[in-house]
Amino acid sequence: MQATLATPARFTGAGLHSGQPARMTIHPAPAGHGIVFRRVDLAADGAGALIPARWDNVVPSQLCTLLQGQGGATVSTVEHVMAALSGTGIHNALIDIDGPEIPILDGSSAPFVAGILAAGIRVSSEPLRAIRVLKSVEVHDGAGFARLSPADHLEMEFAIDFADAAIGRQEKALDLANGAFQRELMDSRTFCRQSDVERMKASGLALGGTYFNAVVVDGERVLSPGGLRHDDEPVRHKMLDAVGDLALAGAPLLARYTGNRAGHAMTNRLLRTMFATPGAWEWVTCTADCERRLPGAGVIRPREIVPAARRTLVA
Repeated sequence: MQATLATPARFTGAGLHSGQPARMTIHPAPAGHGIVFRRVDLAADGAGALIPARWDNVVPSQLCTLLQGQGGATVSTVEHVMAALSGTGIHNALIDIDGPEIPILDGSSAPFVAGILAAGIRVSSEPLRAIRVLKSVEVHDGAGFARLSPADHLEMEFAIDFADAAIGRQEKALDLANGAFQRELMDSRTFCRQSDVERMKASGLALGGTYFNAVVVDGERVLSPGGLRHDDEPVRHKMLDAVGDLALAGAPLLARYTGNRAGHAMTNRLLRTMFATPGAWEWVTCTADCERRLPGAGVIRPREIVPAARRTLVA
């Protein structure tokens, strides 16, 4: 069945790339509404301020996912909150934001998940539809690729490879059923190399980035206080991003996602390829068994969340 929040969830913070302060409220919404952003700093009551969270509203952007509505309004860095909504099984919400970028908070999805669960989840009597992948589709970019292939629920396999020894080559595979997103991925933070920080700032990016809302590495060293939350936190964060970007399909995906050096743009190209490929997908109405295998099933309430183990800072 379709679900929304029971009460509004509110968040404040700065945008990772813009550095601008932002206030965001996730409101309950009726069945069939979907996830829609609304720029309340623009025409608050006009359709021009509405930005449906869909794959076909993604426009090119560096290092984040940027959405643009038909009226021209944009909102960026939506991937972490979209991952949180997917991971908690929220299908309908109206998200008010008073600026051009979602607040980064701690650089992961964990604060969004905690806020959503504290607000409560309300399940409707309306059936939930999902998108089932029927045949494999794949996109490439140099040595990187992303693929969707048939599966009866969302599975994910991801690999990354960085020259910095603090990251190196990392691989992880997950069955995302029954709350695995919350247990395995939600607290993994965005990351970057120290050598990239000044370059990004010179390009007008990462203006709100700090050592506390991103994992910054330099060779063998992890510069962020407290070190890593998981030994393989970077690849887990890449998987978190992919969960958020795949949520822009507009419905839960029944598929296996495989990514190798994949990023936001490649995952969006993959969705565009899937929807444009005849016979690659179909709509299905979820049975009770199907719903039990979705990422939002089996989530843990806030008081039950156990903080992630943290690795000592590498000097």
